[in-house]
Amino acid sequence: MDDGQPNPEPFLRVGDLATGKETPFEVVPDAAARAALADALGLLGLRKLRFAGQLTPVGKDDWRLTARLGATVVQPCVVTLEPVVTRIEEDVERLFVAEVPDLPEGAEIEMPEDDQVDALGDGVALGTVMAEVLALALPLYPRAERAALEQAQFAGPGVTPMTDEDARPFAGLKELRDKLDKNG
Repeated sequence: MDDGQPNPEPFLRVGDLATGKETPFEVVPDAAARAALADALGLLGLRKLRFAGQLTPVGKDDWRLTARLGATVVQPCVVTLEPVVTRIEEDVERLFVAEVPDLPEGAEIEMPEDDQVDALGDGVALGTVMAEVLALALPLYPRAERAALEQAQFAGPGVTPMTDEDARPFAGLKELRDKLDKNG
């Protein structure tokens, strides 16, 4: 039932998970939750969103999340600001570990190369994982099909503007070679 109130974040508590088998999940946010997430991510709209997969026990206390995120997002074109619709399909894999080493306050550590490892805590906040994956999968520079940047030239009064051709480091060498070929 949709009463207009956003649903609480889907959360799988560790104590509720069966330790001997996979725990499937599916998160399909309602319109209010999609609108709130779209607003938080600076989107014009979030038409569809589905996050489905399973948590699988790893060892005694850890859990592996494997899932698929599907979304249809609407973003402003970086050139024209007209709406650009993009379909996103992302495979997700995360390892939630129960034992994270305690560090003394102010201690620095090197980031591990595996950025798919998270602290488990009391459980897995599926809505948070879904939002992170969506945010990272969004196109950085969405463009409408016909959008094109015109060449812009800027210069002070009385100065000839520099063109893209002028900025090429070997353009002058090519001209010199061509002159030598003509004279030689």
